[in-house]
Amino acid sequence: MPRASPQESPIQPPGPLIAALRVLFRPLVRTLIAQGVAFPYLAALLKNIYVDVAEAEFSEDGKRATDSRISLMTGVHRKDVRRLRAAPENGEQTPPVVGLGGQLVLLWTGNRAYLDEMGRPLPLPRSAEIRGAPSFDRLVESVSTDVRPRAVLDEWLRLGIARLDGAGRVCLNYDAFVPEKGFEEKAYFFGRNLRDHIAAASENLSGRVPPFLERTVFYDHLSAGSSEALAETARKIGMDALLAMNREALARSDVDETKPESRHRMTFGVYFYSAEEGERGGALEPGDDLSASET
Repeated sequence: MPRASPQESPIQPPGPLIAALRVLFRPLVRTLIAQGVAFPYLAALLKNIYVDVAEAEFSEDGKRATDSRISLMTGVHRKDVRRLRAAPENGEQTPPVVGLGGQLVLLWTGNRAYLDEMGRPLPLPRSAEIRGAPSFDRLVESVSTDVRPRAVLDEWLRLGIARLDGAGRVCLNYDAFVPEKGFEEKAYFFGRNLRDHIAAASENLSGRVPPFLERTVFYDHLSAGSSEALAETARKIGMDALLAMNREALARSDVDETKPESRHRMTFGVYFYSAEEGERGGALEPGDDLSASET
């Protein structure tokens, strides 16, 4: 029996795009079902997002789009458009450990004072025996004096971002850019990372010149042993690339901090995406400034 097709509309989207969406949505829908997000909830959420994106990114000559025009673009009934535009915005908040923790991780992996000769994060004593020497307390206090270093350490140990070695030094689990524990933090990076990857691919699909970096290597018919070995290789070279990019981005961020034209943000995986910081749909959420500088 053939599967049902989406409701037909006067303008049919390109067939290859629909085929790609079916592939794209499957892992997302699997996650939604596993987390108890049923279709009616997702449908209501998508309706809201359709209206928000149409209003923010498809205005004409900077004029506020009418309810009728948004309804025409999105297929959302004008009555619902009016209701959704009148509703207060629900701004997502960055989890506290991500806002402060992200700055600390970037500084620890990017500032040479906290790196060994191989460019890897040093194990840090809780406090420095010599004034001005690297320590975990100094690292935290260089970013914020509002939070006690002990509170940060306890949370990092709970989330698996750090561990203590035999000498009691704090060791960064630099694979844990996404914490091992903590659903709120994992969900934050789930949204942030996929958002920018999809944004880069979407720009390329629309014919951006030059295209964003967005590349993969893929092979079929591998044994389980080969897959595990390649996963280890990917972790190593991927982390090396991230640490190298972080060091350069941190240095550039320190130079650019006071320039009035410094309004862009970027994301690098095995893709690269950049946009102005105030851009809707790709904008940073409150507290999402992960730049870091040493004081």
